[in-house]
Amino acid sequence: MVKKEGEKAELSDYIYAYSLANAIEFGKAKENKILPKLFRHGLKKDEIPKIMPLIKEIVNKVNSWDEKTRKLQFGRYEHLIPEKQEQEAGLLELSGINEDGKVNLTGGKPVFRIAPFPSGALHLGNAKTFLLNSLYAERYGGKLILVIDDTIGSEKKPIEKEAYELIKKGLKYLGIEYDKKIIYKSDRLKIYYKYAEELIEKEMAYVCYCTQKEFQKLKEQGKECGCRQLPKEIQKKRWKEMFTIEEGHAVLRIKTGMQNPNPAFRDRVLFKISDREHPKVKKKYRIWPTLEMSWAVDDHLLGITHIIRGNDLMIETDMERAIWKIFSWKDREIIHTGLVNIDFGEKSENKISKSKSREEVLSGKYSGWDDPRTWSIQSLERRGISPEAIREFVREIGLNKQDITIPIETLYAINRRMIDSEANRYYFIDAPKEIVVAGIPKELKEVEIPIHPEKVFMRKIKSGRTILVSNNDFEKLKGKEVRLLHLANIYLNLDTSVSSLENKNIPKIQWVSGKDKIKARILMEDGEWIEGFADSGIKKLKVGEVIQFERFGFVRYDGSKQGIKEFWFAHK
Repeated sequence: MVKKEGEKAELSDYIYAYSLANAIEFGKAKENKILPKLFRHGLKKDEIPKIMPLIKEIVNKVNSWDEKTRKLQFGRYEHLIPEKQEQEAGLLELSGINEDGKVNLTGGKPVFRIAPFPSGALHLGNAKTFLLNSLYAERYGGKLILVIDDTIGSEKKPIEKEAYELIKKGLKYLGIEYDKKIIYKSDRLKIYYKYAEELIEKEMAYVCYCTQKEFQKLKEQGKECGCRQLPKEIQKKRWKEMFTIEEGHAVLRIKTGMQNPNPAFRDRVLFKISDREHPKVKKKYRIWPTLEMSWAVDDHLLGITHIIRGNDLMIETDMERAIWKIFSWKDREIIHTGLVNIDFGEKSENKISKSKSREEVLSGKYSGWDDPRTWSIQSLERRGISPEAIREFVREIGLNKQDITIPIETLYAINRRMIDSEANRYYFIDAPKEIVVAGIPKELKEVEIPIHPEKVFMRKIKSGRTILVSNNDFEKLKGKEVRLLHLANIYLNLDTSVSSLENKNIPKIQWVSGKDKIKARILMEDGEWIEGFADSGIKKLKVGEVIQFERFGFVRYDGSKQGIKEFWFAHK
């Protein structure tokens, strides 16, 4: 039975709590999402084989329940989840830092790092982790180091040359201030080689010639391969041979133990051979470290005190700590955060994926890395999403320990709040319908319209007999009396006349003068253009200016092409 608040809970209670939370949020609980969360509640690695059947049993039970039962049961376990406690919201205090903002371990200010992989532009998902590090560095007056994580890895995630500058520009837009000296991992291969050789000398690493399939079988059986037993003198010789033998023929492995309770942790790869050309150092090196090897070395040498990373990197954390222990290096504070999934609502086909964006950019389907469908920082900038809004968005999420889903409207609401008081108002008509209006008084041939509800400034636009209205308004309100905003009342038809000038309580619609219209188009977040006409007030807009097309949404002016004013849609 679940324990009440204040009583010590069993691991089974936490399994129920996280399984129910997972099922309620995503429709179905998943075993691999539950296990990592249990380590914070006392689970030991050697208990994994014993606990997995219980996790499976509870997950299956929770998935068999209907939504009503899940929510009812969750009420009994909800208090066990730290994320549900009010004090867990926002930017929590980090452990290992005293009241003076100094690190207990070093006596100095905290040192953070951000390590983007240059496979493309930073996107909204990356921004969360990088901004968290930046916000904490600002909070404690600490140091933030930019480490470009450009070691050659998976063939599915190649390094892109242009990504180096895209990353810097994205960080600059977000206001992330880092140390002047940028660290490039591709410049540090000899440093990594030095520590690889020390691991071999300590007999904690060995060169393995087994094929991937062969080693996988040994790993599943918990058996050691013959390569592991060779003396260090032969291992040193084999290490030197790695620099000349064929790609895929050998790897350097760490001795974490082939009987480790976690199969994924058994003698993992530290270095492998790759003959792919690197965009920065070309073919100068062909032996490349895994991320956890380079992280372990760099986090030590660069004096990093606090590492903020995702829950998906738990195994990498264990690997770093294993390497630190071998070298007798001091441990660091490592904070794991949950993933943040963005719910795009009706735009559900929009998923943040750097790999997919890269494919579409290279194929020409996307116009570039600033195409709105990439959700890159460059695309958000071009749409008129302010860096302050993105920072506040991340600050509100804080150090979420559980994977969460945030509606994109949350970011839009923050941005709307920040830009609303400055964004001037104009009219835009898409799918325009031309009507003829008789009887417009002479004094209304040119009307003054407020530039903003809170500003005294006005814009002047001409009216005239020919008026453009939205076809949607026309079809919905045809034959009814409507008010042309700030102009006059009419019965909406193709050929009509002014019915009165009184500002009555009737439907109000936008309009654009037929003789004073400006051709315009708006790039939407799904990559589609909406074409129409805007009022003449937009003539003097400056590139980059964010405005609101009334009853349409906020947009950023992007300039003119072939006589057409172009805008990028921000949000409603």
